[in-house]
Amino acid sequence: MNPLSSTLQTVAPGLQARGLALPLNLADYRLIAFDMDATLITVESMDEIAECAGLRTSMAAMTAAAMRGEGGDYAQNLRKRVGMLAGVPESVLETVWRERIRPTPGAETLIQACKAAGLRCILVTSGFTWFAEKLKTRLQLDDLRANVLEIADGRLTGKLLPQPWGDCFDGEGKRQKVLETCAQMGIGPEQAIAVGDGANDLPMIRTAGLPVAFHGKPVLRAEARVAIDEGGLDRLLELFARA
Repeated sequence: MNPLSSTLQTVAPGLQARGLALPLNLADYRLIAFDMDATLITVESMDEIAECAGLRTSMAAMTAAAMRGEGGDYAQNLRKRVGMLAGVPESVLETVWRERIRPTPGAETLIQACKAAGLRCILVTSGFTWFAEKLKTRLQLDDLRANVLEIADGRLTGKLLPQPWGDCFDGEGKRQKVLETCAQMGIGPEQAIAVGDGANDLPMIRTAGLPVAFHGKPVLRAEARVAIDEGGLDRLLELFARA
């Protein structure tokens, strides 16, 4: 039976799963891939930049639509939102990082447990390296892939810098990065865990052996095997046998 044909069942308040024989063994997995915005951090970083620039209302509506899987092509939506940031001083990014970006509760606990079990921990985000690289260092992640903002004369140009993997890192890019990492590690995607919250995480969670929706939008919860609807990221550990 296709496990996704079954209904999510409550494991504990705010934690649901389907098609899984619990408890799981964390050491059976070798890779965990995290989205960043509203997953590893508590906010949507682009919305926070926009708020500092007086653009919050229009930006947040576009972000929310993209996360629900509405409004057409995600990459096009992302480029439009980045374009709205043209002229914003780079100093705003520092303010957002210092004052608004915080790791999601439970993130450090989950990452530490995964590392102790031998998993590689990576960050894959349609957000920006400006924040992702700092978060990688803070949370001691193993690798990342993200979009790169073009900055000239101390201001955002409203464009993304093309990278070897393409000019816009979107949901399909996340999937490719997970598969690429699996190949480098010599493992199959069934040994990967993918954690996200929005529609642009669908390609990634469809690829992974354990797809997790963290406070996920309905479109993502519909295809996840695990849904964390209350509490922090460390709630995922409740599905695994204690060492």
